[in-house]
Amino acid sequence: MSYELKEIIGSRNSSLITHQPSLILGIDTSCDDTSAAVVADGKKILSNIVSSQSDIHKKYGGIVPELASRRHIEMIWPVVEEALSAAGITLDDIAAVAVCRGPGLIGSLLVGCGFAKAAAYAKNKPVVAVNHLEGHMFSVFLEGSPEFPFLSLIASGGHTSLYIVNGFGQYTELGRTRDDAAGEAYDKVAKLLGLGYPGGPVIDKLAQEGNPKAFDFPRAYVPESFDFSFSGLKTAVKSAVSRQSERPSAKTHIGPSAVNDAEFIKDIAASFQAAVVDVLVRKVEWAIVKKGIKRVTLSGGVSANSELRRRFKEMAEDRKIELFLPSIPFCTDNAAMIAAAGYHHLKAGNIAGIDLNPKAHLPL
Repeated sequence: MSYELKEIIGSRNSSLITHQPSLILGIDTSCDDTSAAVVADGKKILSNIVSSQSDIHKKYGGIVPELASRRHIEMIWPVVEEALSAAGITLDDIAAVAVCRGPGLIGSLLVGCGFAKAAAYAKNKPVVAVNHLEGHMFSVFLEGSPEFPFLSLIASGGHTSLYIVNGFGQYTELGRTRDDAAGEAYDKVAKLLGLGYPGGPVIDKLAQEGNPKAFDFPRAYVPESFDFSFSGLKTAVKSAVSRQSERPSAKTHIGPSAVNDAEFIKDIAASFQAAVVDVLVRKVEWAIVKKGIKRVTLSGGVSANSELRRRFKEMAEDRKIELFLPSIPFCTDNAAMIAAAGYHHLKAGNIAGIDLNPKAHLPL
């Protein structure tokens, strides 16, 4: 069987740790990437392996859940083997297996949870269950040490949520999306423009060459609330694309309401991205002022967006707050963040039973 593995590298040399470390094997199969990692003491990455399925799903313009779960079955053991080998250890050396329990695609989650329980049972190791959102939240601890409390914005393909984090396990949700998540809106707009999947990176790239003021797209600030909404923005983009494609001079190509006009697409991308970023930054600014918290973390796949990172850095400097951004590889789904959060569950004695089952909907 042939496959391609991508390693997000920490250190391959476990001898760099000067005390007896608590080694956690993390497993994440929440969506379409199969990932396994070994993390010491919740922060030192010994290995982090990701097997991407983008080539499988891009022809469909989005993730096909059944195909995702089948690919996880094929890749879970090779990915775990590579993670253990890169860390220079075996399953006998780990303290626990941390697995993403949800939220996510139920078929994909079943593969990860089933494998984690089997591996832990075979080696008489404990299993700890990690919420995927909690994993994103703690991804910043792989490279930094924000003091509690802090504000945590998680922006991804499935979630856009804002929390106050007072400590491990102490999370207060301030707001969440009422419809589409930010990353979901990126993917849907990319599909409207015939740009393929995933939509985030290609829109980010095109936006850098477009005019962010070309289209006056709506910003749904949802007054008196920290909630988010992006469905109206998506509809506004769809309307703009439809108007363009109906012009006699427009050259259409294969794709729903897509137009083959490079400058138009760049301007749409830039204007759409500006609307998303404005809302995300403004909501966090409101929370900083209202809650008086001067530390902010940004995580999730959308946190890899160059304009969002630039604007957050600019806002942090203006308001004189501490900002913690994960490196680009740790913005998207990965098992290192699951292992990081899992370490704290292990310390707290939150051990899962052999009857652990995943949940597609799992509030934090």
